[in-house]
Amino acid sequence: MPTTVPPMPTPLTPDEDGEHSVLAGPGRGQQLARAIPKLVRWPNLAIMLLSLVLVRGPLLQPLLPLSQSLLSLRFGLLVLAALLVAAAGYIINDYYDVKIDAINRPDRLVVGRLVRRRHAMLAHLVLSGVGVGLAAVLSPLLGLVTLGAALLLWGYSARFKRLPLVGNMSIGVLTAALVLLPELQLLTGRRAVWAYALAAFLLTVVREIVKDIEDMRGDAQHGCHTLPLVWGMVRSKWVAGVFLVSLAALVLGVVEPLLATGRGALVVWLLVLVLGPLGWLAHLLVGADRRRHFRQLSTWCKGIMLAGVLSMLLA
Repeated sequence: MPTTVPPMPTPLTPDEDGEHSVLAGPGRGQQLARAIPKLVRWPNLAIMLLSLVLVRGPLLQPLLPLSQSLLSLRFGLLVLAALLVAAAGYIINDYYDVKIDAINRPDRLVVGRLVRRRHAMLAHLVLSGVGVGLAAVLSPLLGLVTLGAALLLWGYSARFKRLPLVGNMSIGVLTAALVLLPELQLLTGRRAVWAYALAAFLLTVVREIVKDIEDMRGDAQHGCHTLPLVWGMVRSKWVAGVFLVSLAALVLGVVEPLLATGRGALVVWLLVLVLGPLGWLAHLLVGADRRRHFRQLSTWCKGIMLAGVLSMLLA
């Protein structure tokens, strides 16, 4: 029988910490070009962009032409500021999680493998600084909110994510703040945007708890004290269930007011594409006990969040 010769490993070079972790040799540039979009989580940035567009247009300014509501320079700067800070947050998160991600997600490791840690830190500082600066130019309130988001992202990556429920709630607050940014710029006073922000907060916390359960193995080896490591998987699932029930109650609570104002299409959308999947998500959560189960639950959370964002078209 012919023998199979294993491929030679890609040569490594020491990084600034003396670790042999950064790839060298031919093809590194191509790998880096493919890895950068993954580093900044471009699908998540795309959903953020869609959320900002739908909040600004259909939700807050439904009567204005798109050319006036979405193509204004001030809104463009707001979107750019938000996405820059979010991208910087993903980079700093990977900066602090090199060793954990090497266990939980070795195929997605970029910082420390393709990008030196000091370069990642520099990119984080530049992107955050530019994002906060742009927001401050728009208004002091937006500058403060964006600065708070950047600091919270740093705190989350460095410390909060390793604490039970604190990190989960932090990301929930950041997601809700993203939804509120267009309202903080326009100050329309429309209450619907606050309901969407609350829904985003609740669903995000659920997904973050699910991700913590999925990542228990790597987190445990590096001294983290996430909710499932402190309370166990079963109790953590109950906590996630509380947030799920709260979200379902919020959706049901808006049905009657929406019907009273003639928004039947939105009611059908919410019941079929949001509340129904939430019920199935709860069913899957009860029986989940494997890492792949929680990875599936995380995907379901993303799908429900997208359905909720798209419902703004009918709001």
